[in-house]
Amino acid sequence: MIATPFTPIASLLGGALIGLAAVLLMWARGRIAGVSGIAARLLPPYEDREFAGRLAFIAGLIAVPVLVRLATGSLPAQTIAAGTPVLIVAGLLTGFGSVWGSGCTSGHGVCGLSRLSVRSLVATITFMAAGMATVFVMRHWS
Repeated sequence: MIATPFTPIASLLGGALIGLAAVLLMWARGRIAGVSGIAARLLPPYEDREFAGRLAFIAGLIAVPVLVRLATGSLPAQTIAAGTPVLIVAGLLTGFGSVWGSGCTSGHGVCGLSRLSVRSLVATITFMAAGMATVFVMRHWS
């Protein structure tokens, strides 16, 4: 079994930053911080005046690890035990789930729940249950 370290302070700070980013995007642009929707609307056929903001949002997500590396000299250790085919399938399933569920964890779990959306509550319960089932299967049946 893989041991996962308990990191309450880092988790609290990370959650607070995600919440702050969601609030700032809603305040500044009146938009939900749903990463899958923001990323999807960078691709055709979407062309509107929000393109630069979407691009900046995604560029910020990509730039943060670079900034962490520059600030600290290293990145947190990451270990992915799965091979490339499993990661490809996982990515495709995640993308399919985001489209099928009309959003992702950031849109439903962070922004939708804070707006008391029933649809977001159902979506969040569904993807949390699927995640727990996946972890259980991978840790106990593989």
